[in-house]
Amino acid sequence: MRVSVYIPTKNRRQALEKAVDSVLNQSYRDVEVIVVSDGSTDDTESYLTQKSLVDRRLKYFIKPQSGGAPAARNLAIKSATGEFITGLDDDDEFLPNRIELLVSYWQMLEKYSIRPSCLYTPDLIYRDGREVDQSRKLGHVSHEQLFDFNHVGNQIFAPKEVFIESGLFDEEMPAWQDMEFFFRVLKKFGRASLLDIPTQIMDDTPRTDRISIKSRARLQTAYTRFVDKHCKDSKRNAQKLFLQMFSRYYNNRPTLSDWITFLRLGFWPKGCLALLTATFRN
Repeated sequence: MRVSVYIPTKNRRQALEKAVDSVLNQSYRDVEVIVVSDGSTDDTESYLTQKSLVDRRLKYFIKPQSGGAPAARNLAIKSATGEFITGLDDDDEFLPNRIELLVSYWQMLEKYSIRPSCLYTPDLIYRDGREVDQSRKLGHVSHEQLFDFNHVGNQIFAPKEVFIESGLFDEEMPAWQDMEFFFRVLKKFGRASLLDIPTQIMDDTPRTDRISIKSRARLQTAYTRFVDKHCKDSKRNAQKLFLQMFSRYYNNRPTLSDWITFLRLGFWPKGCLALLTATFRN
């Protein structure tokens, strides 16, 4: 049973090499790595050309113009030949047994007639090359819980048809592309299940060369698009989503305009307290 792994990349050749090797060196051998170079101007293309000659499990696409991470992911997913698909960012790495554990866990769940929409795992958080933390996640996640927080993370493992039938990544989302896609997956196919074993290294080192940058303006645009698509009928869900822009992860401080926007959706004491905390956070 083949597993396809998509990796979007842009001008990150050295980091990409580690990411690709972490997939090709998996204990589970029937893997396919699909790299999409999204307008790279460094030596990414020559690296991919040479690497694919050494290991035929690697295939790649070269996009001369950058179209963003969602478009790159969608191109790879559509071309995938695996029965299952998962993704990897170009600055992250799989631990050697990640895919083997995910496949085994999925098969065990199937044996007991349990069918989640997808699987997700905790991450080992690295900063400047050192492990600094480990993410802690819920055992199951429904689509409604994503209004509070992206409890899934940045990668899921699921059959290819789940990706296709959920409509793939929204290429117009300037941020929150993962969370918005996961929302549609969970709404259509049911809750996601956690494999509670860290199987991936996530690099959280601050940098400006990521393929998608989470600026305040992009977050606000993503918020508006998410609300228009998924919570026109629930002002409370719109408020929950609004608060995510001011989490510690983004370190944004609410302005007077933000307070007005929030209160126009209704008076919610718990939400007001959260926004107040963000306003005066150090």
